[in-house]
Amino acid sequence: MKIINKHNFFPAVCTGYTLLVLIKLSLEYLVQGLWGNYQGNLLIMFVLSILAFLVLSQHYRFQKYPLVVVIVVQYLVLIGSVMLFTWISAFFVPMHENGYRDMFLSFSIPYAIGVVIYYGAVFHEVNSANRILRQIKDGIPKDCEEE
Repeated sequence: MKIINKHNFFPAVCTGYTLLVLIKLSLEYLVQGLWGNYQGNLLIMFVLSILAFLVLSQHYRFQKYPLVVVIVVQYLVLIGSVMLFTWISAFFVPMHENGYRDMFLSFSIPYAIGVVIYYGAVFHEVNSANRILRQIKDGIPKDCEEE
C-alpha cells in the first residue's frame, strides 16, 4: 500500500518541510540559546498560516451569506488579528516606523493569492459534484454502460 501517491505528494512534502523547519528552529534555540530574527519570522509565518487556514476552512459555516461578504469578513478578521499581534509585539521588541505597513503587505499579498487558489478549488469541487449529480439525475452516461 502506497502512503504517498500522486494525490497527496505535494501536501506530504509541505508537511514534511514544515516539520523539519520547526525542528530546526527548536534545535537551534536549544543548542545556541539564542532566538534570532529569522527564527521569529519563520515562526510568525507558521502561526499566521495556521490562522489563515483555520479561518478559510470555516467558509462552509457561512454558506447562507454572499461569498464576497464572507471573503471580506474573513480578511477583516485576519488582518485585524495580524495588526493586533503587531501592536502587542511592539511592547516587547522595537518596531520599525513602517512595521504596520510591512506586516499588512506581508500578510495581505500571500493571503490574496491563497484565497484565489482556495476558492478556485472550492468552485472546481462544486462544479464537479454538480456534474456528477446531473449525470445521476439524467441516468447512467453512455461511457459507463457495460458492453
